Amino acid sequence: MPNLISAMAGSIMEHLGGAMSGFVNLVKLCVGADAVEDLLQWQAERAARNPGWVPCHVTRMWPKREAEVLNGGSLYWVFKGVILARQQIIGLEERRGEDGIARCALLFAPEVIRTEPAPRRPFQGWRYLDPKDSPRDLPKGRELDSVLPEPLALALAEIGLR
Repeated sequence: MPNLISAMAGSIMEHLGGAMSGFVNLVKLCVGADAVEDLLQWQAERAARNPGWVPCHVTRMWPKREAEVLNGGSLYWVFKGVILARQQIIGLEERRGEDGIARCALLFAPEVIRTEPAPRRPFQGWRYLDPKDSPRDLPKGRELDSVLPEPLALALAEIGLR
């Protein structure tokens, strides 16, 4: 009987697309940055000016899947149509703009982790990104390896080889 219950629960979770099973990531365009170095520089400048500053991004919408995002999710950054890095999401905070509208601040761990390149079509705001569809982290020590020419990296990613 326990096996039947486990099988039914697994089937329900699969039907729901894995909702509430572990964590979920977010993906967002890194507007105003052409490369990971731009993001690193911007965050370093902010941290130098404001001791105790926590890297964050303020967005209009609050994730409905908050518990999953906070259960180990990361924000995957898209630079010029390609995911190249991620930051673990460590919290969500309400922030009010000068217009009085409540927004969501995604708070990040300070480390920016480079990932294998993964092409992404343009979109607005952020989107959920299932862990199985998320690009792998680059192995430690490979962060500064020379990069493949972008067309080749994208072609490899599109056929699943990168």
